[in-house]
Amino acid sequence: MTRAGMIKKLGAGIYSYMPMGLRVIRKVEAIVREEMNRAGAVELLMPVVQPAEFWQETGRWEKMGPELMRVKDRHDRDFIIQPTSEEVVTDIARQELRSYKQLPRNLYHIQTKFRDERRPRFGVMRSREFIMKDAYSFDRDAAGAKASYENMARAYRRIFDRFGLTYRAVAADSGAIGGDLSEEFQVIAATGEDAIVYCPGSDYAANMEKAEALAPQRPRPAAGQALVKTPTPSRSTCREVAELLKVPLAGTVKSLVLATDDLNELGEIVKTQVWLLLVRGDHDMNEIKVGKVAGLDAGFRFATVAEIVDHFGAPPGYLGPIGPRKPVRIVADREVAVMADWICGANEVDFHFTGVNWGRDLPEPDAVADLRNIVEGDLSPDGKGTLAIERGIEVGHVFFLGTKYSQAMNATFLDEGGKPQHMQMGCYGIGITRLPAAAIEQNHDERGIIWPDAIAPFTVVICPIGMDRSADVKRAAEQLHDELQASGVDVMLDDRGERPGAMFADWELIGVPHRVVISDRGLKEGQLEYQHRRDAAATKVPAADIFSFVKERLRA
Repeated sequence: MTRAGMIKKLGAGIYSYMPMGLRVIRKVEAIVREEMNRAGAVELLMPVVQPAEFWQETGRWEKMGPELMRVKDRHDRDFIIQPTSEEVVTDIARQELRSYKQLPRNLYHIQTKFRDERRPRFGVMRSREFIMKDAYSFDRDAAGAKASYENMARAYRRIFDRFGLTYRAVAADSGAIGGDLSEEFQVIAATGEDAIVYCPGSDYAANMEKAEALAPQRPRPAAGQALVKTPTPSRSTCREVAELLKVPLAGTVKSLVLATDDLNELGEIVKTQVWLLLVRGDHDMNEIKVGKVAGLDAGFRFATVAEIVDHFGAPPGYLGPIGPRKPVRIVADREVAVMADWICGANEVDFHFTGVNWGRDLPEPDAVADLRNIVEGDLSPDGKGTLAIERGIEVGHVFFLGTKYSQAMNATFLDEGGKPQHMQMGCYGIGITRLPAAAIEQNHDERGIIWPDAIAPFTVVICPIGMDRSADVKRAAEQLHDELQASGVDVMLDDRGERPGAMFADWELIGVPHRVVISDRGLKEGQLEYQHRRDAAATKVPAADIFSFVKERLRA
């Protein structure tokens, strides 16, 4: 985007949008605005700077952490630079929406946001300042709120269809926004940050945090090996131990130690509970899923090395559930719960236990839960095949919030019986400035960007060769430009007088999808050249037919 003249970096995660890039942004906004209005949402504009008291009402002043940019005015009053607007729109709703007769209502705006990312990266993909469309629905009851949610989900599908991008709508965890129902819209790209889990044989799709790893259908095998304390010198990882003992990595179990703290009124730790989580050696722990386990759902942290040594008598790398020094709560992943003859740390440096079996060598775990990330080939939760994984870039998210914010801020309406009820809410976001970057990640080659027609800075570029030297070329180029423009085509005439090679390279980098080349030789032969940005070679078109030819290609 920088090379194509679309953005200029001002600071870490902060960019200026140059004219070419701004044209893309405005096209994205126009499509979003049209479909939001079509879906019955009403546009307003909420401020970037918001008083802290609204965020203190909902508790997010503390919960949002350092990503929330906090500032003070000259009177030493606290404000935030908004990352999102749930608090402000809920304040508007509690003042404006008094009766059930005013519901449902959906309000949206397209506005600058700021999140103080620890490590801004990937250009505008994860910047600190960005533009987002966020919408908020208000309903009388949960059924109405879910209908509003489905209406927005349909509108989002229309929006992303119009962008001309390959995407998936996937079930997602609600994260810091909160709520009960959540769906992400992911643009498919090999460089995407997010892993998307889907079933090729069905409509099932979810992000990695949400995708359930089903409990194995097989029963736990009977013990077949004796428990043996086996030397594993300088082997502290499951992979190293498996290689040393010449066994599959799937036969090992990794131990992950967490802690939960009970605090008093002053925020001081009065009690700490240590937890041991067991996951198969070739699997990875999923922190979102762990956060839903009873006892860990109020918040957890990774145990310190001192706490680990105190409870197990060994440092990380040699830990296991057999014979800890102090009591710990053991949670086994579903897969580990049905394993037999497995390998784990012996709570002694340079030793592991082999032939470990539940019931015989240690008690059954305190709890069994889905603790891990999905891997390719796992069974689909809908029972229609196995799961595959691809990469995606999140560009949209829809949430059903319920009364999370309306209760916190006492946003009520009077129902048919005259009784106050809390509004049911949903919220719906699209990353306006992230979306062009996602489109580029999905549509590019070694020469540059390949824009979909709908969001290209220009749909057609006319490249006249020697326009400054040939009156015929100048006349033909200007005539075609004016005809296309008059018919509603977003067309650019390159009148810089550049050499053909430099001119073509510039427009291939910028990524305008349709190009027409006009030259003296072509005019004498009665032929012009048309080339789509994806075409390997140009197509000769009779000069008299070029307008209708281009229009037909645009319709196609």
